[in-house]
Amino acid sequence: MTWQPEIDELARRRELAERMGGPEKVARQHAAGRSTIRERIAALADPGSFDEIGALAGTASYVDGELTEFTPANFVIGTARLDGRRVALGGDDFTVRGGAADAAIMEKQVYAERLANELRLPLVRLIEGTGGGGSVKMLEQHGFTYVPVNPGWDLVVDNLSTVPVVALCLGPVAGLGAARAVMSHLNVLVEGAGQLFVAGPPVVRHATGEDLSKEELGGAAVHRRSGAVDRIVASEAEAFAVTKQFLSYLPSSVDSLPPVTSSADPVDRADEALLSLVPRNRRHPYRLRPLLDGVFDAGSVFDYAVSGGSAYAGLARLNGHPVGVLATDPYRGATLTPEGADVLTRFVDLCETFHLPLVSLTDQAGMVIGAAAERAGAIRHGARAVTAVYQARVPMAEVIVRRVFGVGGAGQVNRHRLVRRWAWPSGDWGSLPVEGGIEAAYRAELDAADDRAARIEEIRARLDAVRSPFRTAERFSVEDVIDPRETRARLCDWVPDAYAVLPRLLGRPSFGMRP
Repeated sequence: MTWQPEIDELARRRELAERMGGPEKVARQHAAGRSTIRERIAALADPGSFDEIGALAGTASYVDGELTEFTPANFVIGTARLDGRRVALGGDDFTVRGGAADAAIMEKQVYAERLANELRLPLVRLIEGTGGGGSVKMLEQHGFTYVPVNPGWDLVVDNLSTVPVVALCLGPVAGLGAARAVMSHLNVLVEGAGQLFVAGPPVVRHATGEDLSKEELGGAAVHRRSGAVDRIVASEAEAFAVTKQFLSYLPSSVDSLPPVTSSADPVDRADEALLSLVPRNRRHPYRLRPLLDGVFDAGSVFDYAVSGGSAYAGLARLNGHPVGVLATDPYRGATLTPEGADVLTRFVDLCETFHLPLVSLTDQAGMVIGAAAERAGAIRHGARAVTAVYQARVPMAEVIVRRVFGVGGAGQVNRHRLVRRWAWPSGDWGSLPVEGGIEAAYRAELDAADDRAARIEEIRARLDAVRSPFRTAERFSVEDVIDPRETRARLCDWVPDAYAVLPRLLGRPSFGMRP
């Protein structure tokens, strides 16, 4: 006597689970240009590393005690390794009722969150479908309605302050699925295949009268500036690559330090392009990418968000040490917009949560001004970003590349604590730009002048004589003015000191991270 009959039955049930919604639904998924959940896990995880949990869960039918039909729950969970690192995975199976919750066993979704939370594993959510209450047909089947609750949301919220969370929008994502997507540290959308919205086109059409396609309602064009999506990629393969790259900068949880790797890039590399990067004409912009490449380890720069406008946030390495990077892209603007402020707030919170030192390549002309900015409440968004910077405890370093003006410039780093700081000779700072303040400060002199334009130029020349960074350095109001080519060496020398401080900061942040 052996247990072979049960072992055979176990194999049969596993085979039924792997069929997902059946050949017809799988073919429909492929025809839409999208992979199945099991194909996605196989493409994302290291070969052979996926350990599935709960494969036998689903809806079964029996006749005389014998299984006649089996439909697996449309949520697949387990652990896997990504580039050798153990993670928790949870993914929607769109081939079973379009990923809707009325075909799921909600406990599986909650289990995935708890798995990551208690084992301190990074969590990857592969999202496609609604993941919420499902079809209204279920009302008749159940015979009652219920007061909505977001299942496992205590864990979903807590995970933001515990483990790195990546969400991938790999198809249409609505309702609770959309909420799960933005409750992450990095939300990635596959252009053309993925859409993100609170409610889909039929519900929107009924509620608002808007007749929109899925793409018009929540496609890539919508979310390049919405702030709901951090990265937009061209394919599932790119989404998986971005996931691995993002996680490579972060610890597995708040209880450990970011992983330091070896770097072949010399710490004393002096990029000649930095010497002439910033034009002497203050009205002329410069390209941000050569600045990033000239300072950080070769190939290590990771762009964090698409929606920040001129505000740049990214991850990079200094001699193998992961750091957060704040900067400004002059070709996209000079001031801090509400959208940019929101990106900076989330990003600084991310760095504080996972113990990443912050490097600011400062060129900040202050908060955006004008009627549109006031209507958008720009000052409140900006103040939230400044508050995030001031609440962060991680070490900070600042390289003043060009401008530092107003409240926005003042709040780029917390200058009330120790910030290792260097200024380039192109540095230009004050309460407001000289060019914009002459008209107000010298009104009487200008009104009395015979040639107003000539007098403005005369005043500007007088002011230029005292706005030199060397004058500020004389007063120790900026600690050092350096050759731009020294920047990488200076930061690489600083980063071990920053990492020596980090063990004191291990554990949860002093406040919960918000999405």
